[in-house]
Amino acid sequence: MDKEPRDEEDGLSPMARQMRAAQPYVSAVWKLVGGAVFGVVGGYFLDAWLGTSPWFMLGLSLAGISVGFYGFLREMARLGKKR
Repeated sequence: MDKEPRDEEDGLSPMARQMRAAQPYVSAVWKLVGGAVFGVVGGYFLDAWLGTSPWFMLGLSLAGISVGFYGFLREMARLGKKR
């Protein structure tokens, strides 16, 4: 007895479908936020450890924001090609 292949969205509520559709965009935003947070936190702890306040925090913050923004733009470009 062959069953029909089920659509992966079969049986999902409208809210679940919307959340699934938004997932790639949420992932892209997390790349941006994650890079910035990693830079700030890493810089803060390096400054506390080495006593160089605020230089490592400034430098790693800028680097983290730059890397996060690059990842965000790359992900958005990838999503644009996919559609």
